[in-house]
Amino acid sequence: MPYQFATERPDYSDLASGRVFYSLPGHPAFPIRLADEILQRCLAKRKADHLTGPCTLYDPCCGAAYQLGVLGYLHWQSFHEIIASDIEQDAVRVAQKNLGLLSIAGMDQRIGEINEMLRLYGKASHQDALDSANRLRERIHSLAKEHSIETRVFQASALNQQELHKNLKGATIHIVFADVPYGQHSQWRSQDSSPELDNPIWRMLDALAGVLLPTSIVAVVSDKRQKASHEGYQRLEQFQVGKRRVVILKPS
Repeated sequence: MPYQFATERPDYSDLASGRVFYSLPGHPAFPIRLADEILQRCLAKRKADHLTGPCTLYDPCCGAAYQLGVLGYLHWQSFHEIIASDIEQDAVRVAQKNLGLLSIAGMDQRIGEINEMLRLYGKASHQDALDSANRLRERIHSLAKEHSIETRVFQASALNQQELHKNLKGATIHIVFADVPYGQHSQWRSQDSSPELDNPIWRMLDALAGVLLPTSIVAVVSDKRQKASHEGYQRLEQFQVGKRRVVILKPS
């Protein structure tokens, strides 16, 4: 797939999972360049509808919310709020830390943790992480002069419409970026821990339908076996990158 927007290959080392951003054991980090490309395609579709200005980004299957945090740094001006949710309590805990890094207070706490690791172990990787954290803090300090990004994380099943409505508390969702479970490192399940085998992406889209605007954009990333479709949505675009399939939808 040719990249339309993220055409360059910048040094993303400061944003690497596990350096400053927290990683979730057993869950591989989403590729930064691909996340950037997907988001920019969504923003371009909003712009084509004459919609500009900061918007709200939401991921109902957030895992560690790593890609959301990275997108916040890369496209700060595009957001006024980033919301994340996941069914797993451990994922929610890490997601709160990662989205906390979009604030000076959260970054200062992380710098303190890295300083302590450097004091105890003195590894070169810890010094590299500290240097990255200080650069990211400087970037936040500069960006936050114009506006801050509100962040929120809650625990809920992406398949449960009632839970999503309750926890979103009337938030206006402009873009959904959902990297759904592939069945290797994570699996679909309901809140009673039973496997969800009957087209879970359809169920997620159905649960989201009630919280979206007619102009909302939904990007679903899955493996090739899963089909991202729903009669209540219009497919705007589909492409594949390696083993990932990306489908961009809009409520119809």
